[in-house]
Amino acid sequence: MSAPAPAAVPATTGLPAPLGPQLLARTVRRFAARPQEWRPRVAFTSPDRFYLRLARTAAYEVWLLTWLPGQGTEIHDHGGSAGAFGVVEGALREQTFPAAGPRETGLAAGDVRAFGTRYVHRVVNAGGAPAVSIHAYAPALTTQTYYRRDGDGRLAVLRTDAVTG
Repeated sequence: MSAPAPAAVPATTGLPAPLGPQLLARTVRRFAARPQEWRPRVAFTSPDRFYLRLARTAAYEVWLLTWLPGQGTEIHDHGGSAGAFGVVEGALREQTFPAAGPRETGLAAGDVRAFGTRYVHRVVNAGGAPAVSIHAYAPALTTQTYYRRDGDGRLAVLRTDAVTG
């Protein structure tokens, strides 16, 4: 009888494994629970939304975003990063694009949405008051791809942009 083959040892890069959606949601809640760290940094700008990176580690990054009424994103993905975002003031509407067709959800202060690496959505402040949200991504964002909806409802790539900040 021969000895069993040794178990394969996975290759490592020396970097931590990316955090999944649920851990990113916890990260968002942890940052949201410390308003003394983000509230002094809140600013509202027009015509473009205000955004600021609050933290970046080897495992994740966290952003603060603000939304005046009517401001929103284009349809986009997160370049292969998982993520989570939570509304800390005001309210937002999110439209997602699963194979079964678009779905829209309202998010109020305290709500957190977590998602995997292939998530495509659009977020907008459809209300009458400003809103503030906190976002976490793992790994850190490097690109975002933007889409348009064709007449048949399919998404078509418009462009891919590098993320800076």
